[in-house]
Amino acid sequence: MDVPAVNTSFTHLQPQSWAGQNHMTPAVSPASWQPNATCPPPYHYPYMNPKHQSSTEGSLAPMTHEPVTCSGARPQSLYWDTSQQSYQGVCKSVPEISNMKTQEMLLGSCSLPTSPTSNSKSESRYGLDPQFLPSVVHVIKDDRVQWEGKVFVSKSKSSVPPLSSTRCTLEDRGNATPHFIRCTTYCFPVDVKSAQKSHLPLGATVLPLAVPERGERSVPVCEAGDCVKGCGHCGAFMSPAMGWQDCGQRFYCPFCDTLSEVPWQSYQPTNQGRRVDNERKPELSLGSYEILEKQMSNAAVLMLAIDVSASAMRTGHLDLICQQICSQLQILQGTEGADQSDLRVGVMTYDSRIHLYNLSPALSRPHMMIITDCEEMELPFSEGLLVPLKDCRHKVERVLQEIALFKPKSDERCASQDLPVSAAVKIFQASESPGKLLIFHSSPLTECTEDKNSSVFFSSSKLKSIFQGPDSSTSLAKECVNQGCCIHTFVFSDQEVGGAWPGHIPFLTGGGLICYNSLQMEMEMEQERFQADLSRCVNMQMAFKAQLKVFVSKEMRISGCYGAFIAGPDTSRVAMAALDWRTAMAFEFTHNKSLDEARGVAIQFALSYSTSSGESRKRIHTVTLPSSHQLLDTFRSSQAESLLTFYCKKMYSLALESPLQSLREELQTEVTEMLACFRRHNCTTAVSPGQLVLPQFLKALPVYINSLRKSEVLLPGLRSSVQQRLQLRCLIVSMDTMSTASQFYPHILPLPVSGGNTNMPCVEETVRCTASSLDQGGLYLIYCPLALLLWVGSRVPPQTLLQLFNTNSFSSLTSGKIRLPVLENFLSISTRDLICSLQSQAAVTLQLKMVKEGDNCEESLQHLLVEDKSPNGGASYADFLFHLHVNSLRLIV
Repeated sequence: MDVPAVNTSFTHLQPQSWAGQNHMTPAVSPASWQPNATCPPPYHYPYMNPKHQSSTEGSLAPMTHEPVTCSGARPQSLYWDTSQQSYQGVCKSVPEISNMKTQEMLLGSCSLPTSPTSNSKSESRYGLDPQFLPSVVHVIKDDRVQWEGKVFVSKSKSSVPPLSSTRCTLEDRGNATPHFIRCTTYCFPVDVKSAQKSHLPLGATVLPLAVPERGERSVPVCEAGDCVKGCGHCGAFMSPAMGWQDCGQRFYCPFCDTLSEVPWQSYQPTNQGRRVDNERKPELSLGSYEILEKQMSNAAVLMLAIDVSASAMRTGHLDLICQQICSQLQILQGTEGADQSDLRVGVMTYDSRIHLYNLSPALSRPHMMIITDCEEMELPFSEGLLVPLKDCRHKVERVLQEIALFKPKSDERCASQDLPVSAAVKIFQASESPGKLLIFHSSPLTECTEDKNSSVFFSSSKLKSIFQGPDSSTSLAKECVNQGCCIHTFVFSDQEVGGAWPGHIPFLTGGGLICYNSLQMEMEMEQERFQADLSRCVNMQMAFKAQLKVFVSKEMRISGCYGAFIAGPDTSRVAMAALDWRTAMAFEFTHNKSLDEARGVAIQFALSYSTSSGESRKRIHTVTLPSSHQLLDTFRSSQAESLLTFYCKKMYSLALESPLQSLREELQTEVTEMLACFRRHNCTTAVSPGQLVLPQFLKALPVYINSLRKSEVLLPGLRSSVQQRLQLRCLIVSMDTMSTASQFYPHILPLPVSGGNTNMPCVEETVRCTASSLDQGGLYLIYCPLALLLWVGSRVPPQTLLQLFNTNSFSSLTSGKIRLPVLENFLSISTRDLICSLQSQAAVTLQLKMVKEGDNCEESLQHLLVEDKSPNGGASYADFLFHLHVNSLRLIV
């Protein structure tokens, strides 16, 4: 009897390599490193046989040497295994099963009575109780208990770091801290066969411009002439990974396996293998540092492009847009008596043509020039198009005031959203400057010449994915990258289906796309959101004309790079128009030959960029990881959230070329092979076939992977538009580890409902992402980087509703976007403070949405309850874990 499949994507296929992928494995211990008593053990979880499911509750309970007996279950003994440093559960009454088909029948034919409090969407079709399965909430809490308020020292070949959500101090002592680099494993397997056998990807996620937390040391900056030069053969920069020889006269480069002579000008003797000036030189002692180059480039500029077509005029948004721009320019220039900004600013307007404005201080008023031939655009002049803000602010304000007086022709066609980008690139090229282009587009989006309708999502035979931009947009984005032109587009059109999506160029250039429903005077909340987004965009410090070069030990090579950029033929180099402190990328590594276990593996990321003021800088991040012959070391040093981030970036990048169904199947196959390998090679203690066994740091991996598989990007649903999917993919693919983890497992924060409760709700008090966690008498704030919901139960006390919403009637509440009233009581104040705190963590301004229990708006909440069945048809966490377990057992037998 075959095991019933949850859906077609859950049916196990014979393992096979992904197209273009080399299987490899991460790792975490040097040659001298030996697992000690504190090394995390594999965790053994409840029997996946539903008949004995409840009998294993003790394996997740506090340690005990007494037999654990649960109601309606057979007794099970639980004991501490000193050899494995883990808890083992052995059910005496489970017969030895040698026939795999018999085992499948046993697992698939039994059921467990459901709990009275269980929600139908979170129940397992195989009778597994989700409450007994590994929990992300528990994993996060346990990590906080271990690391909260402590110091994690990041040194060469260090251990697995704290989770990204844990607040602890990270100290750089030779390895870049996890703020900048997180690896899928912190111990690489020595040889390629072990790497392929484990099916653990060897990768690293880098956040080059991450900002250290308060109390941590900022990245030191040194002058280029004062730094010890790096390797002259491969170009790698100096780092603690270099090995000194001959009393400091030469050093060994792990990236190209060569010896280099030290120039006499920078020579210093060594003492016990370290230079005597080691502590005075960041490049010798720290994993992260910055080099300030002597040459200066032109400072970044700010260009404003405003849609003034007839359809844009009819929307009525123009006045508000111009008002907000004027306010931001005034803030940029500063108050009277303060240092006035030297930022150069330009303005253009556009319909079917381009209107340029000469803002030269020598003119009494701005002059306008119209470009009608937009096919082969040539600038009629370049002087006066970009002028320092302190010299032209009043002229810019005058242009913005007179825009409303334009009288476009009523039969004029809608403006193209790519037209101002072409003009801006010409202007930036003429001034030889990088910068930001802010586009304010109000007219309907123009159709693309290529077929981009929703049906493409549901067809696996299409050679060109819906996620791919038009060739014209890709070419234009490449021009922007070469010039360092970053595009930010604000769209005020209500149109969604049938129009060309204008976000391809912005996201490929380090910018972004933000859409608004309406900015009419009655839509005050949308106006506030636009104001906050515009302010963040204008004031965001960015690195322009960024070039990222990756070096890795000679025994390894870079097999893939994933993120929000245009991938080139060289996977070790990435070029970006601009980069901010939130943007992360992932790189995958493959063995060329076996690693030296004594040396381990070294990885270096070198980012070259220019600042807004024109300074040329290089930021260097280096990590040195151990390698091991033992796959157990590799598994024990892997981290679920790092694997999730890597897989997310890889799958979302491959979605440009591969069918979504195949990506979901390949992702499940990889994880299944991974768990089968761990069970086959690393479980030395006899374990019942029905029992789930997971590495310590990968307990949360199944729920993360299931959430990724059924995300709206990889599992299309009929209720989401193509534009929404495109937007989600571009936003998520550049997220860092902490944001990615919370996106695929949102925080559900219970709010106090009793008047006597004076405890401030905080992110540490989260509950599991399942409908059964939501009490009808409770209030819950649900947060992820792209959504903020307030769920109100039908039995919330009237007094609580009065304190928060200024009404004591549940029926009078209306689901949808809201702004909480300002009331002077603890619940109102603490909730609004918590919302502000969560808003500050998001890359875009989130609109609070209220969801009443039983309301139609609850579907927006169902997408965030990732342990339950998805509205799009994705399986629940319990069912997915069941299939992972059964399919991994198939591979073992």
